[in-house]
Amino acid sequence: MPNRYAYLGPEGTFTEAAMRDLRPDAPDEARIPCDGVASVFDAVRSGAVEGGVVPLENSVEGGVTATIAELINGEPLLITGQTAVPVEFALFARPGTTLADVKRVATHPHALAQCRGWLAQHLPDADTHTVSSTAAAARTVAEPGAPFDAAICAVFAGERYGLRALASGVGDRSDAATRFIHLSRPGPLPEPTGADLTSVVAFIADDHPGALIEVLNQFAVRGVNLTRLESRPTGDRLGNYCFCIDAEGHVAEARVGEALMGIRRVCRDVRFLGSYPRSGRTEDLDPPLRPRSTTDADFAEAERWLARIRSGQVD
Repeated sequence: MPNRYAYLGPEGTFTEAAMRDLRPDAPDEARIPCDGVASVFDAVRSGAVEGGVVPLENSVEGGVTATIAELINGEPLLITGQTAVPVEFALFARPGTTLADVKRVATHPHALAQCRGWLAQHLPDADTHTVSSTAAAARTVAEPGAPFDAAICAVFAGERYGLRALASGVGDRSDAATRFIHLSRPGPLPEPTGADLTSVVAFIADDHPGALIEVLNQFAVRGVNLTRLESRPTGDRLGNYCFCIDAEGHVAEARVGEALMGIRRVCRDVRFLGSYPRSGRTEDLDPPLRPRSTTDADFAEAERWLARIRSGQVD
């Protein structure tokens, strides 16, 4: 029996498209749709599936709260891969429905936020309703006696549930994309590829001027570039925040490892989320640009130079 992998369902979500990108070897019967993000995490943690795929952030709406909350607070899991999926929306309805018939539209909250401009122009009087995913909206509209007239969803979702497109390209931005991550239980990390990301959650020790700068300096002085920095409430009391950080490089690299040791020294706690390829297709990526004197070789040479000085040698 092949390994099974969970994803945010139902069938036809953008997460399913990401699953196919991240796990092209998994047959259809091994891809298990789940009703919510928490259900995907639970399935991975319990061992019911080998891994899972969930959305992490959108280029327009930012972080996905449910995913970030599970990464921060739940039983630890590792991010072992990621991919970005272009997000293109269309308006679908049951066959025979016209645009003038549409009074109630269903979609995911992030999709609604990305299509407000189109809706205001073309369906200004329509009521909007949010559901768990764009595919769930399409599935609901396809059901007999559905409470909604149309769904904003991906083309493949609308077609999968037998709906007809009333309009395409209804998103306000044509370049929108969503980043998805692959989750696994703790174990060996993916090997460095030269184009990796390392993700951590940093919990500041105490609230004082410069506390965040102390954390960021651990990366800056070692030439480690940050690609994401997001503050999130810790949930214990009002005003307490932690910081979700994505940094270029792999924990196996000396400079990244030193930066992580640095933030561990200045933070109350650090949760390591993983080191993994920047894309599902690393061969398509150029290696990250690094300033002079910030490569592993530069750090190794500086270490050898310091050792010579300590032993009394002068170059």
